[in-house]
Amino acid sequence: MKKNLIYFLLLTIFCINYSCITEDKEISSDAIELQIGDRIPSFNITMNDGKTISDKDLIGQESVIVFFHTGCKDCQKELPIIQRYYENHPYTPVICISRAQEKNSIATYWQANQLTLPYSAQESRNIFELFAYHTIPRIYIIDAEGIIRSIFTDNPLATYGDLVEAIQNAK
Repeated sequence: MKKNLIYFLLLTIFCINYSCITEDKEISSDAIELQIGDRIPSFNITMNDGKTISDKDLIGQESVIVFFHTGCKDCQKELPIIQRYYENHPYTPVICISRAQEKNSIATYWQANQLTLPYSAQESRNIFELFAYHTIPRIYIIDAEGIIRSIFTDNPLATYGDLVEAIQNAK
């Protein structure tokens, strides 16, 4: 019995430290998860530069929405790829939105990792839950009409080529 408890605790610690699928609440029965072909929901966020962005601001051009948490190991692998895409495609809006993380910790991470991506620090999961109920990183490729054309999560992580191709296919 004691041996099983030790194995359980070790497995729990491993999952918390090495996985981004840790969830801090139960999924409600009315939770939705947007799929390819769905329209993005109505939202309004404030970016790190103070600019306000809503879903309506994304209409008329292809765009990328990224949900992340800087403590997530997969997000740490994906953010440099998103950064590269952002630098090489300055006319495609890329919006990073944190899932339950405050702005000071994000700003510290951004500075330490030389990221210049625009982000919106969301201390709650409210914006994230308009799109999904689990799994980060989560990347949505949106067409000019606000329709989701591609979704990338942690299985597998999106490559730079995947992002370029997905945006091209969204046109």
